[in-house]
Amino acid sequence: MAQRFPNAELAPLEDPFALAQVQEFNSYLCSTVHVAHAHRMRGARWADDAAAIEAMKRKVPSNVTECFELIEHKLLKGPWVMGERYTICDPYLFTIGSWIEGDGVDTTKVPRSWSTADACWHTPPSKKLWQPKARRFRNAWVKRH
Repeated sequence: MAQRFPNAELAPLEDPFALAQVQEFNSYLCSTVHVAHAHRMRGARWADDAAAIEAMKRKVPSNVTECFELIEHKLLKGPWVMGERYTICDPYLFTIGSWIEGDGVDTTKVPRSWSTADACWHTPPSKKLWQPKARRFRNAWVKRH
């Protein structure tokens, strides 16, 4: 998205190293965090044995917690994922972050991640996308946090 629409300035396209960090973060979300989350409801992708599938489900809270603790303590620069600049990483973190309570993560352990996700609600793109149809979702999000 960021490269397809460079005028949106969703990635530091002018800085190859900073762009690699954006790609690194998003790759971590899609290849590690999303997979850890998916074991909760899609264990049959990895095993046929019912006991193995149940074991995967039981492991989701600790696995996803570990993923978000890494984000919290090593990857999140703040106030946005990449620091002072809002990037494509932020709405991606917001999306995946909206799943973790269902995964059994104690969200008090990752307050900076929650703060970043909540800030995404207030960006112009989020307002444009969510305002017309998501007041219920927003109200539920605020009540939980």
